[in-house]
Amino acid sequence: MQKMGDSLSALHAHLIQLSETILNPLSQIPYTPPEGTPLSPKSTLVSLLSIKNSNPIPNNNAITETQLFNSIKDFTLACALLSSSQSSTHESLSWIPKNLAIEANSAFKELSNAYVASDLGGRNERRISELLGVVCGGDGDGLVNEEKRLVIELLPEVLPLLKDGIKESSIDKSADGDEISAASSRAPVGSAIVAAYQFRWFVTQVEYPHLGKLCNFVIPCALTALDHWSPQVKGQGMISFTHLAKNVNAAELSQYEDVILDACCQNIVSDDEIWYHVVEMSVLLVTCVYTFISYSTGVQTSEEIDIGLVSVLVCRGVCICDTIFPGFRFEKMLNEMLGHLERQPRNKDRRVAWLRFVEPLLHGIGLVLVAHFRRIFPLFFKWLHADDDETVLLVLERVHTIMRLVDELALLYKEAALRIAREQIRSSVLEILILLQQCKVLQFKAAWDKHSNDVNLTSLCLSLSGNTTNTVDAHADQFHVQSAAMRCRMLLQILVGNGFHKLYGVLHDNGENNRDLLMSISVSNQYRANGCGPLCPTFGFTSLVFLSMIGWKKI
Repeated sequence: MQKMGDSLSALHAHLIQLSETILNPLSQIPYTPPEGTPLSPKSTLVSLLSIKNSNPIPNNNAITETQLFNSIKDFTLACALLSSSQSSTHESLSWIPKNLAIEANSAFKELSNAYVASDLGGRNERRISELLGVVCGGDGDGLVNEEKRLVIELLPEVLPLLKDGIKESSIDKSADGDEISAASSRAPVGSAIVAAYQFRWFVTQVEYPHLGKLCNFVIPCALTALDHWSPQVKGQGMISFTHLAKNVNAAELSQYEDVILDACCQNIVSDDEIWYHVVEMSVLLVTCVYTFISYSTGVQTSEEIDIGLVSVLVCRGVCICDTIFPGFRFEKMLNEMLGHLERQPRNKDRRVAWLRFVEPLLHGIGLVLVAHFRRIFPLFFKWLHADDDETVLLVLERVHTIMRLVDELALLYKEAALRIAREQIRSSVLEILILLQQCKVLQFKAAWDKHSNDVNLTSLCLSLSGNTTNTVDAHADQFHVQSAAMRCRMLLQILVGNGFHKLYGVLHDNGENNRDLLMSISVSNQYRANGCGPLCPTFGFTSLVFLSMIGWKKI
């Protein structure tokens, strides 16, 4: 018993020494809270770092395990705030110098190593093993590194407290009047900002595979941060969610999939300062959750959707994802993002963030992305002429992503073998591939080469290479029955009928030369308005894909 008390006292003395190495320079930093601010982050730090013996028995210098553990928790919260302050420009934290943050990181690492080597850390090792189901010590797979052990052990204790600290100044949605003022009067927003930065620090200290075991502690606190009205608090919640998405398995998020996706969509309309984090977080989370839904439920994926049905729905402006595949919940997110970008197309920060992070979302949607071309490409065409090179380069990269349909079409061709309408699907796929091949020869060859040895695509490869004259001639006849003018007219009818009204205006301005073409387009639109649908669904879909990807700009 005496030995155990000596061990606790030694760890306590070490903790006091480390606290003083931070307290001394902290006390010398001049800082005056802004007028009217009831919370002083400096006072909070001093309070957390003032490690004293709180034993209620007079003249007894012994410290209990609970008291020591609480002191360690306070010290860690102080280090978390000092360290995370370096990424903040908010007046509550921007006064903290970099050297003090570095000192806090060093002190915490030293304490963590001392804690693991102590008797207290040894007795609590079972606690961390039960929490994560892994063995502590070492750097191997599944083992908790000694420097991370203290953070992981404290996280279940600290996060509920930080969640409450953030929630205190959140908006009470049932209250009347000025909700933000009402929230601020209950608790200063500065306390929520401090708690949010501390929360983000704790979460980002833990990585795969251990973070997934802590989702039940992390996600509720992160959602509370996203629900806060302050951009500073929201931003820390978004950074935490981004780190979470990169360091957990999709299955570990499945329990929260609905509430996470709703929170992402609700936060798309955010301030400029956190839009970067909104897009990165939303794309990572939604693609992660969607991948798990697809594989776990066995429902249709975007490549398995019937092309004929897609063509009809595209032409009639129906929301494809909600109609065909309810699992495509992230189409709502894409629509929210596009709507926001359409309202602010000249906002550089927003467009750069979206272009940089959206690629996984575009890949996830697959062929259904065609339904969104008429909203995406007008933005791309504007941004191609932006003043900054970064925007132009990112637009070109995303255009390349969108045009990369060869792989998905090859997969769809193989999967059609199990469908009743296999011949119609394969015919349509071949039409699209031939059009791509004819107009983008070099790019098509580079994309197709990886499929050339696939035994399930032998007939398709022969058709594209021209080695089977019957198939090629049959499709050649299909493409050349009509004159070039007639085919152009059909394509333009489909394009204008699907919302490309500017194209109609261009043709109208050219006068008499386009009178017949304009008349045929008007007849087509009248036909569609009477509920008769598209003139040719399959050819319409093929044409829409083709013109949207490769002919739009030329027209």
